[in-house]
Amino acid sequence: MRATRIMPNLRVADVAAAKDFYTGYLGLSTEEFGLGWVARCTSPETGAIVQLVTRDATSPEDAVVSVHTPDVDGAYDEAKRLGYEIVHPLTRESWGVRRFLVRAPDGNVINVVHHPD
Repeated sequence: MRATRIMPNLRVADVAAAKDFYTGYLGLSTEEFGLGWVARCTSPETGAIVQLVTRDATSPEDAVVSVHTPDVDGAYDEAKRLGYEIVHPLTRESWGVRRFLVRAPDGNVINVVHHPD
């Protein structure tokens, strides 16, 4: 698998309330992505990024990071071949991404995702 971007997923109680701190104080002034239960905030000057998540809308577990890859199908096949636990199967989500969630051997859940161009 080839990761092109990795971002932390911070668990928050309320995305809208949390955004004030991350966009105001930390200067992550651009909301790239927002669905109510998740928002990605970035700094246009530095490229710093964080994703705020209340509870994943379709997966039974929340991921600690999101890993972007151009070949999500290949990454899924490789994870299965290596025997890693698939927490959420490869799915085209209603918001347009293709993704799956996999449990790392250390127990962390990873969101592996491809955003269409």
